[in-house]
Amino acid sequence: MSEQSGRGGGDEPRYDWLYGGGSDRPSEDRPAPVGGRGRQSGPPSADRGADRGVDRGAGQGADADATRMIRTQPREQPRSAQASPEQQRPVSPRPLAPEPTRERRSRGGLKRPTVWRVVKVVVLVWIVFLVAVPFWAWSKVEKVDAAPSGSRPAEQPGTTYLLVGSDSRAGLTPEERKRLGTGDAGGQRTDTIMLLHVGSGPNLLLSIPRDSIVPIPGHGTGKINAAFAYGGPKLLVQTIEQSTGVRVDDYVEIGMGGVVNAVDAVGGVQICTPKRLVDRRAKLRLSKGCHDDVDGATALAYTRSRHTQRLGDIDRAKNQRAVVSQVGSKVKSPLTVLNPFRYVGVAKAGSQSLVVNEGMSVFAMGRFAWAMTRVNGDNGLTCSMPIRDQAIHWDRDRALRLMNLIKTDQTSKVGGLCTPTGFPA
Repeated sequence: MSEQSGRGGGDEPRYDWLYGGGSDRPSEDRPAPVGGRGRQSGPPSADRGADRGVDRGAGQGADADATRMIRTQPREQPRSAQASPEQQRPVSPRPLAPEPTRERRSRGGLKRPTVWRVVKVVVLVWIVFLVAVPFWAWSKVEKVDAAPSGSRPAEQPGTTYLLVGSDSRAGLTPEERKRLGTGDAGGQRTDTIMLLHVGSGPNLLLSIPRDSIVPIPGHGTGKINAAFAYGGPKLLVQTIEQSTGVRVDDYVEIGMGGVVNAVDAVGGVQICTPKRLVDRRAKLRLSKGCHDDVDGATALAYTRSRHTQRLGDIDRAKNQRAVVSQVGSKVKSPLTVLNPFRYVGVAKAGSQSLVVNEGMSVFAMGRFAWAMTRVNGDNGLTCSMPIRDQAIHWDRDRALRLMNLIKTDQTSKVGGLCTPTGFPA
C-alpha cells in the first residue's frame, strides 16, 4: 500500500522526479545522480527532504521543475590508446601542388626540355662525326717529298695543285688486278696529269696529255710522263714548272684502286658514248648510249682506254676529266653528309691509294677536294693544254697566254684558250 501511495496512488507510474517534480523519486536500486549536492545515502524520506532543502536554497524565483545539467567527467584513456609524444606533435600542413611549369610532360609523354636536349646532343655528335672522319682518313694518307731542288717559280696568287693518276697497283690484290686488267707492270708511270688552279676566278682544271713532248731536266726531250718514271713526283713537278712557268703549290697522286673506290663510294657515275666501246686490254665493254651508275671498275677502264678513242690520248684525257668532275659533283651532294655510310665510304676511298706532298695540311686537302666539286658549269672550267697537232706538240703562243693567265690568277679571262681537246675552238 505504501508503495502504491508513493507513486501518487494510481496504476500508472509517474516520473515527476525525472522532470523536476518532488513527489516521485528514483527507486532505491537506481543510482543517484552524481551531480547532487549534500546528498548522502539514507532513507528515502531523508533524501526527499534534502532535495527540497536544496531546491529551496537555490534562490528565490528559480523554476523548481527545470532540468539540471550534470557535469561530465573525462574518461581516462587506456595506455595503449594514448598518443605517443611523436604523435602529439603538431602536424605541418601538406604543401600545395606546384604550379605547372615548362617541364610538365607534354601529351606526347616526353618533357619538352628533354626533347630539345636530345636534339642538341644528336646535332653535336653529328658535327663531331663530320669533323672526325676526315681527320681519321687523313691519318692514313701517304706523304712524300715532292718539292724539287734548285730554282723554282716565285710565289703566285691563288693555289695550283698537281693531280697525278698513276698506274700504281698498290692496295690491289692479285684477283683485283686480274679483274681490272691492270697487269703487273713494275716501276711507276702516270696516265693522268692535271693542273687545278683555285683563286679569285673560276676554278680551272687543265689536262696535260701524257705524251706531250717537253724538255725533262737531266734527260733531254721526251714525253712528259717519262719524268715521273725517271724521278717520281720531284722530277715531274720540276718538269712542269720549267715548261709552264706555273708554280705547283701541292701535289696529289691517286692510284688505280683509289679511282675504283671513289666511284663506288658515290654510287657510280654516268658515261655516255656515241658508239660501242670494246677494249680488251683495258677490260672495257660499253654499248652505245648513256649508262647510269657505272661502277668503279668500268669507270677505270673507260678512263684508261685510248685505243677506242678517235683522238687517242687527247680524248682519253677528256674522259678522265668527265669522270673526275662527276665524282666531285656527287661528293658535294647533301646525301653524302646525311648518309653516314656514304660519308665514311667517300673519306675512306679518298685516303686509299692517295699520296700527297709533305707539308700539305688537312685543310689544304679539304680546299682541293671542295675545288674538285666545282670545275663544271659557272663555277669552273675544264680544258686541255693547247696543242697544234696530234703528236702532242704544244701550241706555244696559246699555251703561253693560258699559262700567264693562270700565273696571275685571271682564269675568268681565258675565253677560247680553254677547249676540251686543246685544239683551237
